[in-house]
Amino acid sequence: MDPRIKFRHIQSFVEIARQGSLKAAAEMLSLTQPAISRTLKELEEILGTSLMLRSRAGITLTAEGAAFLHFARMSLAALSQGLDGIERAGLEAAERLTVGSLPSVAGALMPEVAREVRARRPGAVLQIVDGPHVYLVDQLRLGALDVVIGRLGEPETMQGISFTQLYLEEVAFVVRAGHPLLDDPNPQRLPDWPVIFPPAKAAIRPLVDRWLIAQGIGQIPDRIETVSGAFGRIHARTTDAVWIISGGVVAAELADGVLARLPFDTSLTSGPVGLMTRPDMARTEIVEVFQRAVTAVIDRRGDS
Repeated sequence: MDPRIKFRHIQSFVEIARQGSLKAAAEMLSLTQPAISRTLKELEEILGTSLMLRSRAGITLTAEGAAFLHFARMSLAALSQGLDGIERAGLEAAERLTVGSLPSVAGALMPEVAREVRARRPGAVLQIVDGPHVYLVDQLRLGALDVVIGRLGEPETMQGISFTQLYLEEVAFVVRAGHPLLDDPNPQRLPDWPVIFPPAKAAIRPLVDRWLIAQGIGQIPDRIETVSGAFGRIHARTTDAVWIISGGVVAAELADGVLARLPFDTSLTSGPVGLMTRPDMARTEIVEVFQRAVTAVIDRRGDS
């Protein structure tokens, strides 16, 4: 390896590729845009080739950049594992498992799974990180997460990831109690209301788009795009907005009657939720315990 290539070069390159934007990558790394642009230029000069093409639409990888990205990610993953190993050795801690969980799983499944893991492995430390699909899968590839539970994503987001299906989940259209749509639940009226809509990179977005096409519904003119459960719970409860979200995210609110599910046929949005791992990940005992705990919880619930 060329000794001129530093950690900052690799980290900046990988983050630019992940964000598709110099500005967004700079914000994620707490850098200025000129600084991260200069770092990328230094890396390209060291390698003697162009890694990325810049345009108004954002950043695209060259063939050389795509090849280098694979090894850059592996380098960061190896470093992350090394640092984790030092941390574990230094703390002389009990077994630790870092789990990435999509919001629908974090609220609906993980509390019970955490109790099950504790019963099976007292003293084990379970760290739960929630976030959008693309972010969690990226962190899994980098080695920052041991496993991820969530919806199966689009093929391009699942490259290099092993997926084991656990159950199926549908998207829910939910509103506040007493919402006028509950009296006349016609999907064709959806564009008449403000909508909390999944953003482009959300795992459920292609399913929602397909459902809207099947209903003959075009654009939703008045919408806020987010998968934030904290925002959605408050905004849907205090306004007339229709919240389109995975059913697991709002399971507790629906059970309590705080929110109500519109009786739309959403079978077309049914998608698999599963356990994601890296094929090269060591099958440690704590991972096996976690998987058995998840299976036990799902079996008790009768999910399929």
